[in-house]
Amino acid sequence: MSAETLGLFQQALGLDEKDRVILAGLLLESLDEGRDSDAEALWRAEVGKRLEELATGGMQTLPWEEVQSRIR
Repeated sequence: MSAETLGLFQQALGLDEKDRVILAGLLLESLDEGRDSDAEALWRAEVGKRLEELATGGMQTLPWEEVQSRIR
């Protein structure tokens, strides 16, 4: 990692969480130049389906602490 990149990373860590999320999203989008519009529509449909499952209780969720312990 270059010194410039490390410096930018350290500056980004100083941002609040919301701004870091926005920055991360913008950086990821900048890498996705050849985005497939069909894939975008499919992802939106999948996200909608999963949100509906969450809202109706059709999906089991786990607390983050349990997920972390399973990973370890």
